[in-house]
Formats: sequence, structure tokens, C-alpha cells
Amino acid sequence: MWRLNEFNLSHKSHTVVRLAVHLPQQQPIVYQDGQEAQAIERASLRKTTLTSWFQLNKNDPSAHNISYSDIPQYYVFDKSTTNWKKRQRGGQNVIGRLPIVSILDTERYYLRMLLLRKSGAISFDDILTVNGLRCITFQQACQEYGLLRGDQQWHDALNEAAQFQSPRQLRMLFAMICGFGEVEDVPDLWVQHQVSLCEDFVHRYSEQTGPHYALADIEELLTSYNLYKSPKTASTNCRFACKCFGESEL
Repeated sequence: MWRLNEFNLSHKSHTVVRLAVHLPQQQPIVYQDGQEAQAIERASLRKTTLTSWFQLNKNDPSAHNISYSDIPQYYVFDKSTTNWKKRQRGGQNVIGRLPIVSILDTERYYLRMLLLRKSGAISFDDILTVNGLRCITFQQACQEYGLLRGDQQWHDALNEAAQFQSPRQLRMLFAMICGFGEVEDVPDLWVQHQVSLCEDFVHRYSEQTGPHYALADIEELLTSYNLYKSPKTASTNCRFACKCFGESEL
């Protein structure tokens, strides 16, 4: 019926370009058994979207003010040559996307944070260099840039994930952040993202009891990560729960 009435069966408004986020010499490699050496050699000769971006910044001054995530709007990645080439037209409907990186993958997580904010980088060392001093880790570089002050990084991570992840996945992320991250104000993190974290339980039960189920789920997740019984994490989450609901309710 839709086809007979000439209705559109599909529509494409934007092109999404997936951008690589990898540590130095740790780009993904596809190989067949017994051909590992050849695959490594091929990978060493081919640039990724990230290493090609470094090369672009070396050769093209006009790219210096464009962040890595915005580069697909102005340049096209040629897979045959693995080079970025200046786009002639049509960049308005192109979106660059960096893959989500787990906080457990610590250095990649902080590299991604830097790539979202730094433009004009010509190498990994350039990203690690802050005010003329080379940092040892990407996490240290984030600290030097002031990106880790307060809990803004955790708010940003949850806000971004809430756009496409389920409440259950958000609670898993929340538990990992509480367990493995250095969160200054866990209760505030909960309050700011409570709606997204509890959405499924609120729909299933009620606005009053949904948060209790969500907290219980987070506790189970922390236990599965072997974190809930650690003194630091247990005390943090105890204070967190008491502040949210009051000791009489727990």
C-alpha cells in the first residue's frame, strides 16, 4: 500500500562518519590465521582516520582550527589512499562520531576526551603536550587541561550515553563510574541523572518506588564488579543512598 501510494519507504538526512579512537600503535587489525605478520606490515603502512588527521594538520594550515569530530564536515576520508581530502560540497549534513569508550579502558577514555576538545594536533605526543610539558598519560594531560575538575566529565559521559543507551545500560555505566572513577559528589551525580537511570523502573512501578529499584540494581552491579564490599566504595554508596532517601527508608 505504501509503495502503491508512492510514499517514501526510507529517508536519509545525514551521513555519519565513524572516526577511529586508538592508542599509539594499537589500531585494530584484521587478519587470517597464519598471516599475522603480513597484516601487521599492512597496518603499519595504512593510516587510520586518526593518524591521517595528524598528517592533515601537518600539511594543511586551514585544518588547524577544526576538531577531530568536525573534520568530516570539511574533508572526505579516502579509504584507498587513507588520506583526508578537502570536501567540495555537501558537508552540512555530515556528522563525525567518535565511538563510546568504556572508563575501564582508561587511556583510550581520556584520549577520546582530549580529541573532542583539541584541534590541530599533529601527533599523539602533541596531544600529550600541555603548555610545553609532555605528560606521561592522557589522563594526566586531561588533568593539566583542567578537564577533570569536579564531576563534569562524568555528567558529560552520562548525558551522551543517555541519547542512545537503555536505562539498564546507563546504570551499568553509572556503577562503573562510581566504582572506577574519581567522583567527587556521587549523590549529585545521581540526582542530575535520576530520570534517565530510573526510567524503566518508574514506567514499570511508580515514580516513588522506581528509584529504589534502580538503586538496588546499581548495588547488584557494584557487587558483580567486586566493588561494593570495598571500604571506599561501600562507604561512598552508603552515604549516597542515605542522602537520596534518608536512613529510615533503607
